Amino acid sequence: MGPAHKGAQHRGTAGEPEVMASALEGIGKEGKKESSKKRSGSPVEGLLQPVKLSRAELYKEPTNEELNRLRETESLFHSSLLRLQVEELLKEVRLSEKKKERIDAFLQKVNQRIMRVPSTPETELTNQAWLRDGVRVPLHQVPYTVKGCFRFLPPAQVTVVGSYLLGTCIRPDINVDVALTMPREILQDKDGLNQRYFRKRALYLAHLAHHLSQDPLFGSVRFSYTNGCHLKPSLLLRPHGKDERLVTVRLHPCPPPDFFRPCRLLPSKNNVRTAWYQGQSPSGDGSPEPPTPHYNTWVLQDTALESHAQLLSTVLGSASGLKDGVALLKVWLRQRELDKGLGGFSGFLVSMLVAFLVSTHKIHTTMSGYQVLRSTLQFLASTDLTVNGISLCFSSDPSLPALADFHQAFPVVFLDSSGRLNLCADVTASTCHQVQHEARLSMVLLDSKADDGFQLLLMTPKPMVRAFDHILHLHPLSRLQAACHRLKLWPELQDHGGDYVSAALGPLTTLLEQGLGSRLHLLAHSRPPVSEWDISQDPPKHRDSGVLTLGLLLRPEGLTSVLELGPEADQPEAADFRQFWGSRSELRRFQDGAIREAVVWEAASMAQKRLIPHQVVTHLLTLHADIPDTCVHYTGGLLDALIQSLKETFSTGEEALAAAVRCYDDLSRLLWGLEGLPLTVSAVQGAHPVLRYTEVFPPTAVRPAYSFYEQLQERASLLPRPDKPCPAYVEPMTVVCHLEGSGQWPQDAEAIRRVRAAFQLRLAELLTQQHGLQCRATATHTDVLKDGFVFRIRVAYQREPQILREMRSPEGIISLRDTPASLRLERDTRQLPLLTSTLHGLQQQHPAFSGVARLAKRWVRAQLLGEELTDESLDLVAAALFLHPEPFTPPSSPQVGFLRFLFLISTFDWKNNPLIVNLNNELTEEQVEIRSVFLATRTKLPVMVIITPQDRKSSVWTQDGPSPQILHQLMVLAAEALPVLEKQLMDPQGPGDIRTVFRPPLDMYDVLIHLSPRHIPRHRQAVDSPAASFCRGLLSEPGPSSLMPVLGYDPPQLYLVQLREAFGDLALFFYDQHGGKVIGVLWKPTSFQPQPLKASNTKGRMVVSQGGELVMVPNVEAILEDFAILGEGLVQAVEARSERWTV
Repeated sequence: MGPAHKGAQHRGTAGEPEVMASALEGIGKEGKKESSKKRSGSPVEGLLQPVKLSRAELYKEPTNEELNRLRETESLFHSSLLRLQVEELLKEVRLSEKKKERIDAFLQKVNQRIMRVPSTPETELTNQAWLRDGVRVPLHQVPYTVKGCFRFLPPAQVTVVGSYLLGTCIRPDINVDVALTMPREILQDKDGLNQRYFRKRALYLAHLAHHLSQDPLFGSVRFSYTNGCHLKPSLLLRPHGKDERLVTVRLHPCPPPDFFRPCRLLPSKNNVRTAWYQGQSPSGDGSPEPPTPHYNTWVLQDTALESHAQLLSTVLGSASGLKDGVALLKVWLRQRELDKGLGGFSGFLVSMLVAFLVSTHKIHTTMSGYQVLRSTLQFLASTDLTVNGISLCFSSDPSLPALADFHQAFPVVFLDSSGRLNLCADVTASTCHQVQHEARLSMVLLDSKADDGFQLLLMTPKPMVRAFDHILHLHPLSRLQAACHRLKLWPELQDHGGDYVSAALGPLTTLLEQGLGSRLHLLAHSRPPVSEWDISQDPPKHRDSGVLTLGLLLRPEGLTSVLELGPEADQPEAADFRQFWGSRSELRRFQDGAIREAVVWEAASMAQKRLIPHQVVTHLLTLHADIPDTCVHYTGGLLDALIQSLKETFSTGEEALAAAVRCYDDLSRLLWGLEGLPLTVSAVQGAHPVLRYTEVFPPTAVRPAYSFYEQLQERASLLPRPDKPCPAYVEPMTVVCHLEGSGQWPQDAEAIRRVRAAFQLRLAELLTQQHGLQCRATATHTDVLKDGFVFRIRVAYQREPQILREMRSPEGIISLRDTPASLRLERDTRQLPLLTSTLHGLQQQHPAFSGVARLAKRWVRAQLLGEELTDESLDLVAAALFLHPEPFTPPSSPQVGFLRFLFLISTFDWKNNPLIVNLNNELTEEQVEIRSVFLATRTKLPVMVIITPQDRKSSVWTQDGPSPQILHQLMVLAAEALPVLEKQLMDPQGPGDIRTVFRPPLDMYDVLIHLSPRHIPRHRQAVDSPAASFCRGLLSEPGPSSLMPVLGYDPPQLYLVQLREAFGDLALFFYDQHGGKVIGVLWKPTSFQPQPLKASNTKGRMVVSQGGELVMVPNVEAILEDFAILGEGLVQAVEARSERWTV
């Protein structure tokens, strides 16, 4: 697909604390040399010069390096284009040499300022009166009482660590991590216990913050949390003035490398005493203390900087391909929002993972960045770190804990080279599975060799609201405190230092995964954003860390089941089932005689069945976690109201569509079995949006109230009465009935039309005689009333388009040439039925297709642009979201499908690319050829090109529109609507008015024609549905009718036809056919150019004198008056916006 919207470009990641110790001197010298070499090669800066080569140089044999590059491009990149795109991206995200120089200079000054900070005398940890006013300790000191003493001394060593030195940090957010090694003199032996080390660390930062904030070098001095861990604050320093956004330096105090004994920090050890944490006196009963694996890991992380430095500098030091691969992986993670916050899959983890793959020989140091990216994704896709942990430690030391010990303490296991530190300690199982899921999708994309693979893999953002079918917000977060007590998570709270959000997250996701079962493909959670705060403020509380958002990726095959089947009543598992589901579990006898525990959910319609996960989630959270449904804000079906009829608010129309399709199937069987036709029926095909499940508001069986109409007895039909409101709109569903070929068919186009007319009459007679159906025949079609639905049967002869193409020359030679009539007939009798049956099949595969296509059409028509885009073109755009969902999976809910529709419309490069919709997967290797033909014939093709296997060159469904201006307007509206709607759906307080993005902007029109609701038959389908409307002459109870209802009578549409006939050369007219009360009028840019005085120019114009010449200009007042006269009775008012045009 086309390039991403500007806002969708990659956003930078924070520099992760990948550790690489290095002196501050000498940073970036190598880069300077390289850049100076590059600059010296060009005589004019920035201007590309042709290279002059001698004949010998021009024809010399390619070098080994050139051959290797060509071979690598062919085998790994699929195309030179992909290689160029990857190289260009790396240039974009890398730091320039000039910026590196400025950052290096700033780091030197930071080092000097830190070493000048004065010492303090020793005091008790609880005596913090020495802290100056204006700075607060960046740590929740709960409980406050703790043993130990503290004094400030300048750091023993200041070391730049992380991705900056490795050359793998990426723009735009450049962060440089600086480790401050605290002197041994301020630490005591038992500082690992009861948060003493973390208290000292926080006090160390507070003292630094006070002094550095007074230095004019810094534009801002603020606190933050290291990777979101609230026990480990860091100090953020930003330069003053114009360089404020250049870099953020993050200060991390840490102990001397060998200060803590590693054996005391194993995951099975306890370092937070229960009595201290709960504020009680020690019990002395000898009861075992619960292990504190996360607490121990956070201490170990600060001690392990040196070993990580050696490892990463050894592996990545001189291997440019590995560095490129790490940078690409960071972009990949950022586009999927996987790298931020506590428990994110950070760039540091990715760097360590690449080091692991190098050590296990799955990656070689000579590989290119693309090869590293591909190999790493392949490993992530095929390895479940929640089951099979990995380790960078290859020692056989028996004193080291086994991987199994870490699996008992942590959900995800990846050990560093010491064998004691789990790098993935904070990563939840859900995040690990999400990374694995994304890696699998990316590998499928890379293996598909798609032309736009780079765009989809590294340039397309995947925000949670667009990647998951249903979203739910838990708010306020303080409810999770009660959940921890209900779930008895006291050891976890002690381990996490009171962070009830992190403590409850894993158990809650496990609970919901178990409850959703076969409905769920993937459950993901947001990670609380890493907050910043002023040094004069207290650190944010856990409940202030935003909202916990869960994303559900659903399986369409299991989604609509209303039954959770449990074990048989006499099985031991039955008690567990009852305990899990509570009061919802009940005993039921099934048809096979088995008596089982079961849960039955209340859901009658497809819309309600799609929302069964909402019932499951709220029930389980209330039952097991004490979280009431008022705290669960579920967004899965908020857009359903836009495609619901007023009478059936519980259904989004799938049932009505299915009823119409069943009636069509019955009619087709009757047509197949008709006796008495001169030729047998060879095929019956639907050709209407209802029959492919994409009609926005599906028809219902109609039963007219005869008193509301005038009756035409001789034709058994009804007519509207002038004294009554406009009757209900009834649109007949088109059915194409093909007759078998025969030598008796005439070979003349007019004769064929007459024979078809005779067949139409005969069809009506036979259907009435043999089946008692009410029919009305015309020369072109036969309307049939069956079970309250009206079908319009068109007889077709398969050779007629061919005959219409035949052109006879004066010499009698027959040649074939497409004519407008032949193309129209081909489209209506062959292409449209084929498309309808194909999309009908797509709906059977993807039940959400109907809702997505109908929401898309509802939105386009609500913007008053529906008449510019055909039904079929919008259906195909919606189908593309299911057939080519990359980098997503096919939508399982209308909501997420509609968001992706807006994204596709707004970002696709319609000018340079055709939208290829590979129906039935018939296009395999032809896509390159299709693109070549497209580029060669671009000037002859419409502005919006949609290619299908049956329509590979001409884009038949967009031949009549939209125009370039309308397509541009549609793209602008979609780009504006998408962020508004996503923000509403991600708002934990509720979405507000979800119809906002469906309301059209009326300020762009020159004239507004306001219509009377009395004569708008689809008034109740409006975006803002009226509380009351007029009676439309239908009885509430459906039943048999002997009279044909009024068909296709829509006064606003008939009025639009007259307006376009009369004033189409002066203005454009826009209208929402679904109950719109306003027609928007735009004057054409050429309308107000004076025309020469001619009889042919007089329509709508008046004669004026300009520069001594008589010319004709539009007579606006008269035109506006004509608008009202043409629509007398229908038009309420004509509002002229005179400030927008001048005569």
